[in-house]
Amino acid sequence: MGETIKDLTRTHRCGEVSLADAQNKVTIMGWVQKRRDHGGVIFTDIRDRSGIVQVVFNPEQGSKLFEKADTLRSEYVVAIVGEVEARPEGNINPEIATGEIEIKAEELRILDQAKTPPIQIEDDIDTGEDVRLKYRYLDLRRPKMTKLMQLRHQITKTTRDYLSEKGFLEIETPILTKSTPEGARDYLVPSRINQGHFFALPQSPQIFKQLLMVSGLDRYFQIARCFRDEDLRANRQPEFTQIDMELSFVNKEDIFAITEGLMQEIFALADIDLPEQIEWLSYQEAMARFGSDKPDLRFGMELKDLSAVVAESDFNIFSGTVKNGGQVKGINFKGGADSARSVIDGFEDYVKLFKAKGLAWIALKEEGLKSPIAKFLSDSELAAIQQELDAEPGDLLLLVADKPKVVAAALGNLRLKIAHENDLIPVESYKFAWIVDFPLFEYNEDEDRFVAKHHPFTAPVEEDIELLDSDPAAVRADAYDLVLNGEELGGGSIRINNRALQEKVFSALALTPEEQQDKFGFMLEAFEYGTPPHGGIAFGLDRLMMITGRTDSIRDVIAFPKTQRATSPLTDAPSQVAEKQLHELGISIRS
Repeated sequence: MGETIKDLTRTHRCGEVSLADAQNKVTIMGWVQKRRDHGGVIFTDIRDRSGIVQVVFNPEQGSKLFEKADTLRSEYVVAIVGEVEARPEGNINPEIATGEIEIKAEELRILDQAKTPPIQIEDDIDTGEDVRLKYRYLDLRRPKMTKLMQLRHQITKTTRDYLSEKGFLEIETPILTKSTPEGARDYLVPSRINQGHFFALPQSPQIFKQLLMVSGLDRYFQIARCFRDEDLRANRQPEFTQIDMELSFVNKEDIFAITEGLMQEIFALADIDLPEQIEWLSYQEAMARFGSDKPDLRFGMELKDLSAVVAESDFNIFSGTVKNGGQVKGINFKGGADSARSVIDGFEDYVKLFKAKGLAWIALKEEGLKSPIAKFLSDSELAAIQQELDAEPGDLLLLVADKPKVVAAALGNLRLKIAHENDLIPVESYKFAWIVDFPLFEYNEDEDRFVAKHHPFTAPVEEDIELLDSDPAAVRADAYDLVLNGEELGGGSIRINNRALQEKVFSALALTPEEQQDKFGFMLEAFEYGTPPHGGIAFGLDRLMMITGRTDSIRDVIAFPKTQRATSPLTDAPSQVAEKQLHELGISIRS
């Protein structure tokens, strides 16, 4: 058993001891980072979440103390009492905050011993993620991880302070709620008391925050826990956190102003400046120029429409596509003309992942133009293509002919691939944009119906409401996303605030009156009692953390994340449960 701290009080965290404490006695507590024996003197680095401080054990202080210090090993938990001394000038360590001082130990208590850790408690480690997640409590001791958790706290505190000053109320919404799946699958929770019935974990607080506006609470926010049982991607988690807000009597410009103020505060914590004015891009323009509704604006290589140039071409792959309602677009890989044929073939394989049938290319070499399609195009068509793509010798032009949706996905993603692989993206560059005027609906061919582009409570742009019956695909949503460097930070919309319009939108989504009543009857009824105009927005806290923490993995910024397979190596969840529990719930497992 370890010793106790019954009569000791920690006076300082390790990283907070400074020259101002010289000649004073302090008490620190933490973990042994390293122990070194130098010429009969033991030097020990003691670490807690604030940092590291060096402690010196000198035989002159007593043989028992020195012998005890000699037993210390990595990750032992200790309490140390000693006097702060300035380090000799030649021994100052500028790499750590406490590098000008050391503590001359007078008392040592070993509070707990430790086995040799399965991972190193250092920042630069080459350890598999599954091992790190299995021993997450050790992984979080690493200074990098500790700093990320501290930054997460600072961001949530800053958010609470800022929104409170703006008149928002922090209100919790239910975790156990009703299943109303529209998009990703719900996590279901069986009810023991009401067998055969299920709660759902919320994918977002959307319905409840709108009901809070009906309640007259005017401005709401929440650091909200959300759950989605969806197919996982590299930076998605089954449970995640949103900075969620909703406001009454506002338009989108009001929401933008509050949001930009909050983002200024959050990004300042990471020494990242926001522009004074964030540009707006319509969804249509973003898709046309970048092939994405979350465009990365840090570099060029924009998509250019060549349909008019090749509409009458003898090259039927191009002209036939245009005649059948498709389009031909291209990007200019500046300086890419000398790319190996294997590289270009790799580009073609890549665009096929996005359902493109192929990739045409034109290399403008110093000795002349090289392209497998040049013989099918006239000199004037080749010249016009080069002009549209602002081409010059040394460039590689890459073209796709297909349906507009396929062209956008293929070239938009190829653009990003080339930029990342060729270091075309400036380091420490941050380009924000608001994307507005999304389509209200998108057509789902698998379900043979329209589905909501955002969610079914988004208001249509006022002048497009009359198109709901005649041309749903043309209806724009009063919705908006804030994007940064090709990532969606968050999104929201002005909401529908009357029953008749909400029912009309539900009907456009092929929900029968019975389905509307079953899924959303309580909300429709609420809209009959005086609902203010309102709107809101939600930001992925984990994604914000990734960017401000300058890390590539969302799992680095969550204390106890799941793997890409939605499992926890630490707790071995999800796991089977006892037959007795299943019986109580009235559930049987089908093999």
